[in-house]
Amino acid sequence: MNPTDNLEYLLQHIATIMYRQSNQVLQERLGIGMSQYKLLMVLQHEPNVQQRLLAGRLGQTEASISRQIKLLCDKGLLAVQVNPQSRREHITIPTAKGVKVTEAARETLATYHGPVFAQFSEKQRHNIYEALEQIHTLACLPNKPHECGPPFTTTSYIDAIAPRPQRLLK
Repeated sequence: MNPTDNLEYLLQHIATIMYRQSNQVLQERLGIGMSQYKLLMVLQHEPNVQQRLLAGRLGQTEASISRQIKLLCDKGLLAVQVNPQSRREHITIPTAKGVKVTEAARETLATYHGPVFAQFSEKQRHNIYEALEQIHTLACLPNKPHECGPPFTTTSYIDAIAPRPQRLLK
């Protein structure tokens, strides 16, 4: 049996290839990788999220998240502040430069992957999007390993590479 005859394999393969392509194009054009881009996206929506939760949502270790935060701080894309209510707690927020780079990354990915999605009709894009939303919802149910939780709604990542098709009239 051909591996592409297996839906689970095909989805995983496509996700892996697109992730690698996205990582490469972001590194070449903006000097950040996909992991850093996803971290910036999360922190824009939820600046005071704990590193433990970030690690779980992004499928990384806390040590990896900590290293990436340091790298992004060194690049001027993130700032870490002490929480005035709890001096032991730190709040990590994107800087103005970080917000601009995140938007540039979103546009870069949309431009890079756009030709792939342009091959589909509006109805096909709509159907793909609906199916991915449903898969995402089921895969990220609460109490499952690596559940997404907010702010990981489907729109936060999928819209970055393939804007949601307009709802079709029935």
